[in-house]
Amino acid sequence: MREYLGHESQYYGVEEHRLIGGKGDGIRLLEVNNGNGIMFTISLDRAGDISRLYKDGKNLGFFAPCGYVSPKYYDNRGAGFLKSFTAGFLTTCGLTAVGSPCTDNGEELPLHGNISHTPAENVSWWTDDSIHIKVVVRDASLFGHKLILTREFECPIGSDEIKITDAVKNIGDEETPYMILYHFNLGYPLVSENSKLTIKSKGVAPRNERAAEGLENALIMEKPQSGFVEQCYYYDMEEGYAEIYSSEIDTSLSLSFDTKELPFFTQWKMMGKGEYVLGLEPGNCSPDGRDVMRKSGKLKFLKAGEEAKQTITIKIKKGQE
Repeated sequence: MREYLGHESQYYGVEEHRLIGGKGDGIRLLEVNNGNGIMFTISLDRAGDISRLYKDGKNLGFFAPCGYVSPKYYDNRGAGFLKSFTAGFLTTCGLTAVGSPCTDNGEELPLHGNISHTPAENVSWWTDDSIHIKVVVRDASLFGHKLILTREFECPIGSDEIKITDAVKNIGDEETPYMILYHFNLGYPLVSENSKLTIKSKGVAPRNERAAEGLENALIMEKPQSGFVEQCYYYDMEEGYAEIYSSEIDTSLSLSFDTKELPFFTQWKMMGKGEYVLGLEPGNCSPDGRDVMRKSGKLKFLKAGEEAKQTITIKIKKGQE
């Protein structure tokens, strides 16, 4: 292929940009093109999360009303997270707290933790048969927990997939709680009342009474509605696989992961007007808060020097998988 190209970027590659103006001013972005219709944006100042994802020019993710918001505007009190929750295709939650704000062991914890508002460092990228991107995100403080997230993206050139591999290491000398949840947010036109959702599970439980009202239709996408109240469902996964297919754009997107690494799976169904999003969320915890996870005996920990790894593969293609 190389003999056809003046510069590799005419077919594939990575370009770094910065936002100008508004609350997103200065945010560093990597624009990635794999030469097969997959284009995505990595937000370096938001933990190396994926803010935008396209296939053949069609949007696949959800962008929240606040838009891009720099970490300098982050409010870590209670549910202040929502003021700067861009959502995007992927928001990482953790690394010592996920889910509802709570107080656990005397520590006040915000909604979904701090990691998604932490800038990445040691950023690098290179290409061979694939596009490789590597970032480091430091979640550490004096007299507090000390965790390092090393995130690697691999996107084969001309393929239909993106692989994300995360390694989280406790570089401190004390054991620390470890919670991580991958908040994948899917939006229109991938998500509409004509979309078909498949989750390979052995069973499903509603998070609360509101979710129980729609349990039979949990997998059914609906038209946008005024006053819709979110519904969350917890799945007992048969295997680590979920897929959504849109007949409108004849495109499917699937997530594959190891349930030994990520044994929890949450579906967030939000069918509101202007707040129309489907969340598919593998994790090592539920989004009920660290205090609840501790009481249930399911809270994960990392010992001093210990490392945990998780890999998720995203596949996007024409037609249904």
